[in-house]
Amino acid sequence: MAGEGKKKIGTLAGRRRRNIRILMALAAVLVLAAAGTTIVVMQRGTATAAEDVVAAPPEPSPISATPQVAPLSDDAPMPTPQALAAALAPVVANPALGAFTGSVADALTGNVLWSQNPDTPMTPASTTKILTAAAAMLALPADHRVATQVVQGSRPGEIVLVGDGDPTLTAQPAGQPGYYPGAPRIADLVEQIQRAGAPVDSIVVDTSAYTGPTMAQGWMPDDVAAGYIAPTEPLMIDGGRISPLADESPRSATPALDAGRVLAQALGIDPARVTLGKAESGAAPVASVLSAPLRDRLGQMMRKSDNVLAEAIAREVAGAKNAERSFAGATASISQTLYDAGFGMDGLTLHDGSGLSVDNRIPARLLNETLTAAAGDTKPQLRPMLDDLPVAGATGTLSDRYASGDRTGAGWVRAKTGTLSVASVLTGYVVDVDGRVLTFALMSNNSPPEASRPALDAVAGALRLCGCR
Repeated sequence: MAGEGKKKIGTLAGRRRRNIRILMALAAVLVLAAAGTTIVVMQRGTATAAEDVVAAPPEPSPISATPQVAPLSDDAPMPTPQALAAALAPVVANPALGAFTGSVADALTGNVLWSQNPDTPMTPASTTKILTAAAAMLALPADHRVATQVVQGSRPGEIVLVGDGDPTLTAQPAGQPGYYPGAPRIADLVEQIQRAGAPVDSIVVDTSAYTGPTMAQGWMPDDVAAGYIAPTEPLMIDGGRISPLADESPRSATPALDAGRVLAQALGIDPARVTLGKAESGAAPVASVLSAPLRDRLGQMMRKSDNVLAEAIAREVAGAKNAERSFAGATASISQTLYDAGFGMDGLTLHDGSGLSVDNRIPARLLNETLTAAAGDTKPQLRPMLDDLPVAGATGTLSDRYASGDRTGAGWVRAKTGTLSVASVLTGYVVDVDGRVLTFALMSNNSPPEASRPALDAVAGALRLCGCR
């Protein structure tokens, strides 16, 4: 309920300090995103040797610059629960929010300052990625990479393209970017295969790294053609996009087989000579490329809300837990990883790692608890999540929010968005007018996104304006 006071978030109680360096950087990013910034670079003149030496002018007096971004302080006043509830009352009463739940906490202490039905399981949409990212950060090293390999086949002239869960492989020519920054290239595999010298006349594509169905419970049949997802296979070109550089391109229904065909064409082989199969145990390696580090892929996943990347990373978590790399194994591994880290799992139901499933359920309490942990000292592995969140009115899936009309939250709100036809969600953090960092999870169900998203933005904007003492 609203005004629960200084209730602690789970096991995160009693924390006295946060990493002020991170919060200083946060403030700088938010302020620079909110307003134009002029940077003046001062350089000393350089002199070259000459036969006639000219006397140098007197050294000028030092120039001092007044900082334009003040660091956040532990001493910034914390909103009181009563004043915060009063400030939020008008905006959370907006009927456009439909079925609404929420939780707001103080990032410095972990105190819950306001909540409304925070334990009610809600459809989270893409804010599911917050839990996927948190589990990945806790279960895997930040520099973890995924290999795509080529090994010798069972007969002369045959090679096997073995996918292990990297959907970012690109067929773009050298020097031209693929969809995913830092992605490995088909061209590099081709170079290694040709350097090996053995003739190749057929390709087998091995997708055995993943098990179970390729589409999750709660996904819609037309999600693939609409560009929201590709069938979850351990090998893809540019996330299975038909148009490799387009955000919302329709996706392939057979992304792994398509990757094999692209490799065949690059090698001058008839694409009809590409089949599905499995590499023999101990097959000799021919070529290999690596994905970008996990920390980079997580940032791409969060800023662009990339569903394909989220499902691949969810299966990396399953692999780290020695579970089957399937939807069931991935979601169970995410839940177990968070539970082992001390998060409460009550009310959590996951069918995927991306949030595309309309059958997922997450309570606002858990989403906000995760963000507060990322801002805290007890889970330093989660801290990069703060930088991975889009900036309102500036980057990622928030670039078009607060762009017109009420721009209160522009540059100050950083949050993961979630949007389905049945749900709009905003989970992140904001610096209030007193310089206090507040984390929040705001969840709207059963209201059309065109109505609920502006209503959620107004709630986050009210948090920004809140001195609330």
